Amino acid sequence: MPDSLFSKGLRLLTDPEATRYVVPLLVLAEAALCGLIILKVPYTEIDWSTYMIHIQKYWSGERVYPKITGPTGPCVYPATYLYIYSALHAVTDGGKDIVTGQIIFAILYLTTLALVMQCYRNVNAPPWLLIPLVLSKRLHSIFMLRLFNDCWATLFLWTSIYLLQRRKWEAGALIWGVGLGVKMVLLLAAPALAFILIQGAGFFVALFGGASVIMLQIITAIPFLDPKEGDAAAYFHQAFDFGRQFLYKWTVNWRFVAEETFLSKGFAVGLLVLHISVLLVFIQTRWQTPSGSPGLQTFLRRFVIQEKGAVNEDVAAKVTPTFVMDAMLGSMAVGLLCARSLHYQFYAYLGWATPYLLWRSGGGPAWVLLNWAAQEYSWLVFPSTEFSSMLVVFELAIQVLSGLIAPPVDHMRPPTHVQRQVRFQAR
Repeated sequence: MPDSLFSKGLRLLTDPEATRYVVPLLVLAEAALCGLIILKVPYTEIDWSTYMIHIQKYWSGERVYPKITGPTGPCVYPATYLYIYSALHAVTDGGKDIVTGQIIFAILYLTTLALVMQCYRNVNAPPWLLIPLVLSKRLHSIFMLRLFNDCWATLFLWTSIYLLQRRKWEAGALIWGVGLGVKMVLLLAAPALAFILIQGAGFFVALFGGASVIMLQIITAIPFLDPKEGDAAAYFHQAFDFGRQFLYKWTVNWRFVAEETFLSKGFAVGLLVLHISVLLVFIQTRWQTPSGSPGLQTFLRRFVIQEKGAVNEDVAAKVTPTFVMDAMLGSMAVGLLCARSLHYQFYAYLGWATPYLLWRSGGGPAWVLLNWAAQEYSWLVFPSTEFSSMLVVFELAIQVLSGLIAPPVDHMRPPTHVQRQVRFQAR
């Protein structure tokens, strides 16, 4: 009898088929925990009031983006952010009804968590890998105690991953574009998305997907592009500012670097060079492997000229759910590692990706949980210290390396429901 119970418990933790039972239990437990957090843990004001002032200025008719400012700074996010928080402004009595806002963000948290778990299911992850997804104190804080706009961008990122896993190429690209319209940090996933779309759907579909994302950004920005009321150049510079100067006191990842170095142009250029270099390594060794191309030039020639922009079914079949997760999360990890500065809310993009990236390198429960716990600790230290920031960078480097050494995905069996969809599309 004990052996039978032990074997059943072991199966519940290790058999990917058991995730269908584990996921609803974890989500229900999280729903209860979210309720307790809202009831028992004091709300922390950081950016919410500034968001609400941004909305008030937008509603009052201000269309020059640099003039939309608040106590903690100007509006530096694309326009979709304004539309989402306009809705929140309306249902929370101008931001004064914090509890209603927290309830909405709890629903947002649970929805995103369910999507993340479904993405893990799509790659046959073992049930034990889902456990750290519900243990992060920092993630609960970002969603329910801070109400950051990064939470919405995270929802769209994982929705995009889920749709791409299900081979909904155009929809996946468009939803990613919606998230980009909330916060430009999602640009970090753009290189991986391009290789997924080109190999999975063909160059023409990838080109259409990219064009649709650009058009979406223009359409959402229309109120600020009118030369009579707005300022198009000011809008795009403010919403997509690649040269933004960050404050040293808020950095989570580079506290161990001297402030003079942190603020220097050389440091920024060095990180950019590192970012591009690591991306090229991923492109060469990981992201173009479904095509079998020996180099980037050959890859582009094949898909643009030889394939005439159409999809290659043999190559597309290798763009599996695992390949999608590897590419999208790996690209985000590379970008975060090389970022000029990370703030605490950026953990929304990392917290749910970390267990997967560590597991894909071949790590077992001890390896995954130890590194996850070290990372969680480093993001809980406030203000950041030299040690905590070094740990942040170290753990990000481990995850990037994990993405590089992860075993090939060709042999990995997609979940049954994904197999059925691939066969249906092949017909």
